[in-house]
Amino acid sequence: MSRKSMKIVLAVVGIVMVGMGVAFNAAAALGNDPVGIVYDGIRNTAQLSAGQLGMASNIVNIVLMILVFCLDRHYVNIGTFIYVVPYGVAVDLGGRLYAALFPAQTTAFQIAGAALGCLLLYTGVALFIAADIGLDPFTGVVMVIRDKVKGQYRTVKIGFDICCIILGAVLGGKLGVITILTALSAGPAIQFLSDGMKKRMKTDG
Repeated sequence: MSRKSMKIVLAVVGIVMVGMGVAFNAAAALGNDPVGIVYDGIRNTAQLSAGQLGMASNIVNIVLMILVFCLDRHYVNIGTFIYVVPYGVAVDLGGRLYAALFPAQTTAFQIAGAALGCLLLYTGVALFIAADIGLDPFTGVVMVIRDKVKGQYRTVKIGFDICCIILGAVLGGKLGVITILTALSAGPAIQFLSDGMKKRMKTDG
């Protein structure tokens, strides 16, 4: 398998893990991550069932991809399309897997499900970053805003995540302890994991 093909495979695996992680956090009902809460809010506003979170995520990602393309099309590339295509399916799959692994919604199962959701989410995002084949729609929006305000990525990302949390909560997305936890820990955890994966890929290459 060529190096490019391997990167695409890693990216797809990462996307599937991200989608499943978002679904696990939503199903655990302890709060969604800053991106997941937007999906959940849109799902609630559109009066879709919990099992249709994947459909809501597809709608959001497609709208954001079109927005980024209109504002600064060089941020839309093969990675963006690869991210959008399997994402909704991965979310739906994650919801079914959560129900199979945690049949009873007890506090212990919720905590375990949310912990696994965060692990899947962080690892999946790190894999997608390490594959280095492009940006997901949300990151594309952050980059466009960063360019417009001429600010630092870290500052813009924090502000963007806060706006996502507020928007998602207003639309009826589940706000909870996981929302705060992921907002505080996602950046450092993903950075640590992606750096390690990039070093491993260079060593293997």
